Amino acid sequence: MTLYDELVARGLVAQVTDEEEIKDLINNGKATFYIGFDPTADSLHVGHFMALNLMRRMQRAGNRPIALIGGGTAMVGDPSGRTDMRSMMTTETIQHNCECFKKQMSKFIDFSDGKALMLNNADWLMKLNYIELLREVGPCFSVNNMLRAECYKQRMEKGLSFLEFNYMIMQSYDFYHMFQELGCNLQCGGDDQWSNMLGGTELIRRKLGKDAYAMTITLLLTSEGKKMGKTQKGAVWLDPEKTSPYEFYQYWRNVDDADVLKCLRMLTDVPLEEIDAMADWEGSQLNKAKELLAFELTKLVHSEEEAAKAQETARGLFSGAADMANMPSTTLTADQLQDGRIGILDLMMAAKLVPSKREARQLIQQGGILLDGEKVSDPTLPVTAEQLANGVVIKKGKKTYHKVQL
Repeated sequence: MTLYDELVARGLVAQVTDEEEIKDLINNGKATFYIGFDPTADSLHVGHFMALNLMRRMQRAGNRPIALIGGGTAMVGDPSGRTDMRSMMTTETIQHNCECFKKQMSKFIDFSDGKALMLNNADWLMKLNYIELLREVGPCFSVNNMLRAECYKQRMEKGLSFLEFNYMIMQSYDFYHMFQELGCNLQCGGDDQWSNMLGGTELIRRKLGKDAYAMTITLLLTSEGKKMGKTQKGAVWLDPEKTSPYEFYQYWRNVDDADVLKCLRMLTDVPLEEIDAMADWEGSQLNKAKELLAFELTKLVHSEEEAAKAQETARGLFSGAADMANMPSTTLTADQLQDGRIGILDLMMAAKLVPSKREARQLIQQGGILLDGEKVSDPTLPVTAEQLANGVVIKKGKKTYHKVQL
């Protein structure tokens, strides 16, 4: 099976500009391709998994990836999929986030000896002269065509600023610049970027009379059509300081039954024949598939050692036999207690197990909270400093465990 055929079989490819040309490029290691990353946080998250996996697979086939950090475009803000205008960032924040990204990306991509590049589009976009840019690329863009793009249509009702309107031009310029300077002949990205990517291929064609190509990646959605990678606490991050290896493992261990095989295909290197053989699995067999998914992804992001620890902790908690060493935890300070104690509702809030006391109270009333193995029935239950000195374990529902200590 060729690389392109495997990408299709794993459900990674959404749209392409010229399938035969793209097949030839990536199957024969002739692609220098880029994917853009928006540096709006200091860590990558689960939503970036598809892009990182595509880069990893394509690099192994001899293609050269460029991870393009949008330090320049972040000054403008991408309207794709948004109903409001994104706040602008300082150059210092963007630079810090770029450094964090490279460290995380290095687990997926080999940056040694020019095998991959990490660039910041601020390096060329910030130097552009406005009048020169208008004269150089302005005639290549039709306002009518731009307004038909899905990313702009979604924002028209709420109000699309002229600042955001320029995003497509800037992203197109990135491709045009790297095509000339680095021989970048292929742009990849999320399926919501299709209009912006076509802008780049068209700019290259009109300005240089040459062909460049675009390929979009399927977005990582649940069977219900929602973006994966969100929990009650927020995004599932790749930074262990933001999402611990155990919490990361548990996220994948707890995916819906309908999403397990899809995630195995898209995100892991488990052979397709092995995944296909799981098609009829149910119950405890399907739980084995979830464990495999969780272990493989935790190994990829954090290390095999951390994956093994997380798996051991999860299995032990399920059987009631685990110690608390690798469990997600929260440490309280003395000033969070009053008279040497804290109420169970406040404790659950401090551990970020619930967004509100109202929801905490409802869970207790429904019998969904255990404290050190005992069901909590009183929402006014106090937890003492003595208990917290040794650490207490709150169990929420069937699968969520959290240690709280003083």
